[in-house]
Amino acid sequence: MLIGEVARRSGVSTRMLRHYDSLGLVRPTGRTVGGYREYSEADIRRIFHVEGLRSLGLSLRQIGTALADADFPPSALVGDLIRRTEDRLRREQELLERLRAIDASAPDGWPDVLRVVELLHGLDSPHPAHRQQAVLAPAEDGPVPADVLAKALLAEADPNVAGALRWALARAGGDGVASLAAGLRSPDAGVRLRAVLALIELPGDEAASALEGALGDPDPSVRRRAALATGSRGGSAAVPILAGMVVEGTNDVEAAEVLSSLATEHGCADQVMTALAGELAGTGDSAARIRLTQALAELPPSLAHDVLRELAHDDDPAVARVAAALVALR
Repeated sequence: MLIGEVARRSGVSTRMLRHYDSLGLVRPTGRTVGGYREYSEADIRRIFHVEGLRSLGLSLRQIGTALADADFPPSALVGDLIRRTEDRLRREQELLERLRAIDASAPDGWPDVLRVVELLHGLDSPHPAHRQQAVLAPAEDGPVPADVLAKALLAEADPNVAGALRWALARAGGDGVASLAAGLRSPDAGVRLRAVLALIELPGDEAASALEGALGDPDPSVRRRAALATGSRGGSAAVPILAGMVVEGTNDVEAAEVLSSLATEHGCADQVMTALAGELAGTGDSAARIRLTQALAELPPSLAHDVLRELAHDDDPAVARVAAALVALR
């Protein structure tokens, strides 16, 4: 079969077939009387072998080595190709994210594009001070894309840079909630905590809904922060967690203050009383019962007075003394 017919059937150009011949990769078995290349069936099969290996990313030199030695082990070469391909995909994914960030900023001109590129370059710095400077630099030509800030925040372990990113996000006026909410689904508790801390500083129902969704987080730190923020916004779903925080002694004073606010300002009095009374009945730990007694004292007298009077006669002398003193003060 002549070279033109081989090119038509194989899809490999005549120029490439001549290149294969010059490299000794696929040499036609014969020649016509006129000196034209003539390919046998075995030659054509070899062409398809070469093209198949090229599709895996092998260089022509590597293909020649592989085809020349039937015992050549493919595992090391394939492993190297996998690593190179993964690295290329990572770089291309980073490029795609940069392009999407630029597109999301709705640039009016190339100065806007260059501003976003400069921000992205600064956020990629290995030095925390440089990343912080990139975030805090005055945006004279327009606002900073919130999604860029949110994604950078979720990946930022340095507390100072993370604080700067939260500040910049808060200035963006509530944008970036979707990206932060996606961070709440991360398997990394640190990422989820950073998302919650940023959502706390953002206004609006969307941020409040995302925070309420974090109340079921498996990590106590994430769950407690979300509860304090949700309760401060009037979310009654936080009440059980806040009552548990009083028992545990973790941010118990702050939790008690939020419970008081929920009871007096957000119509959750019955729910708060039920939660605190339930915790009192469920624990025998003296320190925990004292904290619960003090939390009850934060509530209006009309709600907690009877319970406090009962606690003034508690079997635990320490609890009884605290409750009696609080009743006397009230």
